[in-house]
Amino acid sequence: MTSNPSTPMRRALDEAHAALEHHDVPVGAIIVRDSAIIAARHNERELTGDPTAHAEILALRDAAAALGSWRLDECTMYVTLEPCVMCAGAMVNARLGRLVYAADDPKAGAAGSVYSLLDGAVLNHRVDVSRGDLATESGELLRSFFRARRQRWA
Repeated sequence: MTSNPSTPMRRALDEAHAALEHHDVPVGAIIVRDSAIIAARHNERELTGDPTAHAEILALRDAAAALGSWRLDECTMYVTLEPCVMCAGAMVNARLGRLVYAADDPKAGAAGSVYSLLDGAVLNHRVDVSRGDLATESGELLRSFFRARRQRWA
């Protein structure tokens, strides 16, 4: 995958930037089926006060509603940050077909960095996982966000 502006990962990064408007951690997620985007969301925990309002969870909900089914086995999610345990578990439960993520999460990643929940070794479904493009850009967006947050608290 390249950094073509029309790529799903670029669209996910646009969603991540939208999270900044309401001071949420800038993570964006896109779900694609048959080359069409069926869900596009960003983190909304601060906006909604909902601890489960991660971009991935919101995108899974929207995709299921769009398809009229909770089974997303023919779908690919593109997300700007490696999913956490909660989001990885939801992907398994949704039977997501494929995950492409940009930046590794060395503190809480559940797609191989810290945990490996998507490989099917323990759970009942395996999600095909790969690293996509824009890892540097996604990682820098997150670092800038947390750097600014730490400066406000200092």
